[in-house]
Amino acid sequence: MNKKDHHKTFVYPTAFHSRTSRLNQMQACHRWKDYLVADVYEDVALEYFAMRNSTGVFDLCPMTKHKITGPDALEFLNRMLTRDVSKLKPGRVSYCVWCDDEGQVIDDGTVFHMRPGEYMLCSQERQLDWLSISALGFEVTITEPTHELAALAVQGPTSCSVLRRMGLNDIQNLKPFGITWFDFQGSELMVSRTGFTGDLGYEVWIEVSKAEALWDALFAAGKEYGIRPIGTHALEMTRIEAGFIQAGVDFLPADEAVRPGRTRSPFELGLSWLVDFKKPNFTGRKALLEEKEKGSRYNFVKLDIAGNKPARDAFIYNSKKQVVGTVTSAIWSPTAKANIALASLHAPWGKPGDELYAEIYYQRELKWSRVMARATVVEGAFFDPERKKVTPALDF
Repeated sequence: MNKKDHHKTFVYPTAFHSRTSRLNQMQACHRWKDYLVADVYEDVALEYFAMRNSTGVFDLCPMTKHKITGPDALEFLNRMLTRDVSKLKPGRVSYCVWCDDEGQVIDDGTVFHMRPGEYMLCSQERQLDWLSISALGFEVTITEPTHELAALAVQGPTSCSVLRRMGLNDIQNLKPFGITWFDFQGSELMVSRTGFTGDLGYEVWIEVSKAEALWDALFAAGKEYGIRPIGTHALEMTRIEAGFIQAGVDFLPADEAVRPGRTRSPFELGLSWLVDFKKPNFTGRKALLEEKEKGSRYNFVKLDIAGNKPARDAFIYNSKKQVVGTVTSAIWSPTAKANIALASLHAPWGKPGDELYAEIYYQRELKWSRVMARATVVEGAFFDPERKKVTPALDF
C-alpha cells in the first residue's frame, strides 16, 4: 500500500485478508478505521467457545498504533497519560487512559515500553493529532505505523501451547503484560502477553510482508488444538465478561463530544487506579483533583441481572421507580451462566446492596414484552480465570 494514496481508498484489506476472506463463510463485515474486518466467520457461539476452551485468533491490524521515540519520550508520555509511565520498565506493557484539560477521558489503550526510550501506544481511535499537539515543547518523534505493522490476538487456554508448537521456545515463561521477541523467517516477531478477553492470551506483531507466513505457521501449529479465527461479535462477548470498557460504547471520547456532560472522567469509568497524583503535572490533573475532593457525577458498575434477557440499552431504576442510569454493554454470558451488563449510574447509586432494576424490552414472534429485572452490583470481573495470571503459563 502506498501511504501517500491511503486517503483515496474507502476500505482497505488487512494484511491477513488473503487468509481471512477465504474463511469468512458469513461474509459479515464492517469498517474499522479504514479496514474491512469480520464480525463473524462461521458461528458466533463456536468462535466464542474457541476463546474459552481452545484458541481464537482475532485480526488486530486495524488497531491504531503510535510509535513514540526521542530523548523526551518518557517525559512526554508522563505528561499526557494519567498513570506514572516512569514505573513501566522496558519489555513491559500497561493499560492507560489520557484526558483533556477538564479531566475527561479522550481514549484508553495500552502503552508498550519496548526498549529503552522506545514506546508504542495502541488505541481504538486515531490519536495522532492529539499526540502531536500534546508533544509541543518535547523532543520526540511520533509516527503511526498502523499500516506497516500486522498484528493478531491469539487468545484462549491453549494459546501458549500453540505458540510453543510454532517454535516460540520459552514463551510459557513470559509474564502477564510482558514483551519478548523471536526471529521469524528473518524478521522480528514481537509477542506480548496481552489481550481483550480476560483469559490467557497473547498478541503477536510483525512486519506486513510476513503476515501471511505468520498466519499459516500459527494455524498449522494450532490445528490439533481447535484453533479458529474469531470475529468482533465473539470478541465483544469476552471483553464484557472481563469487564473491559470500549470507546464509543461504554464512554464517549472527549475530543468527539458535541454536547456537554456526555463524557466521563477516569473516576466515572471505574479507573481511579490509573490516576497517579504523586507524579508531576499531567493533562487534566487539576480537574481530577477537584473531582476527587467534590465527588464524581457517575459510577461505572458491573451488574448481574435476573433472568436471561440481555439488558441492552436498558434504563436502570431504583426502588422508587426513578431512572438512575443506563446500561452500556450487555450479554448473556455462556461461561458465567449469568445475564451480565456494564452500566453508568448517577452518583451515589452503584454501591453493592443498592436495590436496582433494569427495564428490558424484548421481542418474540413480533410481540414486544417488558420486564423489570432485579440488578445486583458485582465487584470484580464476571470471568477471571487463574490461568491468565499463572507463570509459567499452563500447557493444555
